[in-house]
Amino acid sequence: MLTLYYHPGACSLAAHIALEWIGEPYATKEVAFGDKDYLKINPAGAVPALDAGEGWILTQDAAILRFLARRFPQAGLDVAGGERDQAEADRWSFFITGDLHPAFFPLFVPNRYTRAREKEAFDDIREAAKALVRKKFALVEAHLTGKRFFLGEARSYLDAYVFPMERWAQTLLDDKLSEFPSVQAHHDMMAADPAVQAALAAEGA
Repeated sequence: MLTLYYHPGACSLAAHIALEWIGEPYATKEVAFGDKDYLKINPAGAVPALDAGEGWILTQDAAILRFLARRFPQAGLDVAGGERDQAEADRWSFFITGDLHPAFFPLFVPNRYTRAREKEAFDDIREAAKALVRKKFALVEAHLTGKRFFLGEARSYLDAYVFPMERWAQTLLDDKLSEFPSVQAHHDMMAADPAVQAALAAEGA
C-alpha cells in the first residue's frame, strides 16, 4: 500500500487529492517540519514523500503526481496526446514547482530573506512577496481563461498541483483571488470536489 507523508495544508495536499481521485487504498502519516524521524525518510525535510513500497521513497510533489498518474492510468490524471501535449504539461508543472510555489516562501518565512529582525523588515518582505505571487498568478490567469481544467476539458494532476497555492493566495493576498477570476473559478471548482473535500477533512485543513 502507498503511504503519503504530509503536513496539513502544505503543498503535499496535491498528492493527497490525487490519491483520493485515484480511489485505491492508501495510508497517510502526518509529519512536522524538522521532525528528526521524518528527516530519515526525506533528508531534505520537505513534504510530500511517498513510500511506494519495496523500500522506495519518492519525493518532490511534481514527481509524485506524475508517478501516480502513470501508475493508475484508469484515474485519467495523466496527459492525453502526443509529445507537444506532454511538453506543455511539463512546462506548467515546472512553472508551479520553480516559479509559483517559491514565490510564497517569503510570506511563510520572511526571516530567511533578511538578517534584520525588525517587524518592519519582515512586513516589507511579505509585501514584496505578495507582488511576486500576483505576478505569477497573472500568468496562470491568462492560461486558465476559457478553460475548466488546467489542461482544458480534462482533469489532470496539474489541477491538484496548483490548488494548494490557490488556497494560500485566497488566504494571504489582501484581495484574495479577486484579480484573477479564472483562477478563482478553478479554486472554487476544486474546493467543491468531493475528493478534494475528503483530503482537506482528513488533514483538518
